[in-house]
Amino acid sequence: MAARISGINLPDNKRIVISLTYVKGIGKSRSEKILANAGIDESKRSKDLTEEEVNKIRNVIDKEAYFLEGELARQVHVNVKRLKEIGSWRGLRHSKNLPVRGQRTKTNSRTVRGNIRKTATSGKKGAAQKT
Repeated sequence: MAARISGINLPDNKRIVISLTYVKGIGKSRSEKILANAGIDESKRSKDLTEEEVNKIRNVIDKEAYFLEGELARQVHVNVKRLKEIGSWRGLRHSKNLPVRGQRTKTNSRTVRGNIRKTATSGKKGAAQKT
């Protein structure tokens, strides 16, 4: 039986500390804290968890009121929308689809700007081709 937390089936053959990171909003450090609060060994595999242990993990996540999955995505979307509405620099960068965190744009961020170059050749004609 695969453990299911926040609508995500956790992988069976991975350690539970790593399996929990498959849920959006839970990283490795948060996963370690959740397991410590639930009193579950980090080296245990997901398939070896009992239903009681899975319920303990769910209860710890609910008690701590973490933003996970869809709720987290909605929160991020609201934050970006707020930045756009107040006209902040970061909001303007978001609306123009440019890098927000101070990266350079002259040479990098081609994919963000939509300037994708498919080939990088020297331009020199081959010997078999006529000029």
